[in-house]
Amino acid sequence: MPTQSTAERLLASLHSLLSGAMPPGAKVLRNAILPEKGPAAGVVILRDGDPGQPEAWLSPPVYYYEHRPEIEVVVCVSASRLVPDFN
Repeated sequence: MPTQSTAERLLASLHSLLSGAMPPGAKVLRNAILPEKGPAAGVVILRDGDPGQPEAWLSPPVYYYEHRPEIEVVVCVSASRLVPDFN
């Protein structure tokens, strides 16, 4: 069985944290396209992002990645519940 990278383990942990924090009925997806029609409770999409090129430190040799995943949150709200001054 191949071992997961540190980044993959962290992204999987973040996905499970988001899943546990969402209200019942909300979907938490990973690297998915935004659905045309989502559940009334909302949709959260976790995107892995790109770690880019590492920054190298020479003594001792260490490679530092700054990896920023993106989180999209979409909630369906009726027009009667909108705040009038928030456009």
